[in-house]
Amino acid sequence: MFARTVLAAAVVAGAFVIAGAASSQGTPTLRELYAGPPETWPRPTLLDGAIFTEFGPLPPAPQPADNPSTPAKLALGQRLFEEPRLSKSGQFACTSCHNRELAFGDGLRTSFGHDRQRGRRNAQPLFAAAWMSSLFWDGRSPSLEAQALEPIGHPVEMAADRATVEARLNADQTYRKAFAAAFNDDRPITLERVGQSIAVFERSLKPRRTRWDRVTADGGGVRLLTDQELQGLHLFRTKAGCANCHSGPLFTDGKFHNLGLSFYGRRLQDLGRYEVTKDPADVGAFRTPTLRNVSATGPYMHNGLFPTLAGTVNFYNQGGAQLRPRPDQVNDPLFPKTSPLVKPLGLTAEERRALVAFLETL
Repeated sequence: MFARTVLAAAVVAGAFVIAGAASSQGTPTLRELYAGPPETWPRPTLLDGAIFTEFGPLPPAPQPADNPSTPAKLALGQRLFEEPRLSKSGQFACTSCHNRELAFGDGLRTSFGHDRQRGRRNAQPLFAAAWMSSLFWDGRSPSLEAQALEPIGHPVEMAADRATVEARLNADQTYRKAFAAAFNDDRPITLERVGQSIAVFERSLKPRRTRWDRVTADGGGVRLLTDQELQGLHLFRTKAGCANCHSGPLFTDGKFHNLGLSFYGRRLQDLGRYEVTKDPADVGAFRTPTLRNVSATGPYMHNGLFPTLAGTVNFYNQGGAQLRPRPDQVNDPLFPKTSPLVKPLGLTAEERRALVAFLETL
């Protein structure tokens, strides 16, 4: 118990070296502090209001009882995910914005849809969607079944209507057979069953394996991290404040936070979670994204504002965007407030590089 108290005090004080022998004062090295499994690591430095779940292996994806996965339904869902006839023009499919070769995103700041219209939000990767309790940047869909249908009818995305999509699929004998096999009946194909099938496919997705999986899931430990990456891990949990919102196996708290990027009262305004809840406290708040495979999922933020991880870290280092109202906004009850979990960090250039190096292991 005394040893753990000494270690905790050393972490808080920042008195450590990364590797090598301990100092003459008995200060532990980072490799000593992180030698065991994650539950034995130094506790993260958290601000009031933060909720932390320890890092660890990814658990099995939840499976809803009312939409069980079967091989036939999974195969059908994958086919529908790649089916352009779900769009009005017959030219867009789910995979148009969620490309397997681009970490199930599209690599664009914001996506293009029907008639070359540009959406206002970045296409999030889908490989972590199975573990989310609400979907989209604003959390408006409570399930993958509901989420799968929204782009199909969205006027800027696929712009299709129910009657057209259902007529196209019911006219295709191969689809009628595939739906009959997936749902074990001969009922006509409905849009709801399209959503169920796509949801089953999306639940089969998971982040690609990385060195971080070898550190945690495979028991390799932090000996697999370089000194720079280990320093980045420690900064992530302490000085950099990342663990306030990014924790657990998926590195997300699943909650909604305002980073000051709503562009409130300006051309690019996006009110975020407020559009769903109508709660003034939610103006400009967006869901914390997973950081798994983050080096492959740029650009970053709900509007794709930052093309690189280094630029994203710089943004957080300066304390996000702290908004100041114009004279005509002083008494505006909806004027957004940046989350108190976002504060200037004072990271050095070396520390920012170490943080990026750690993120690239995820």
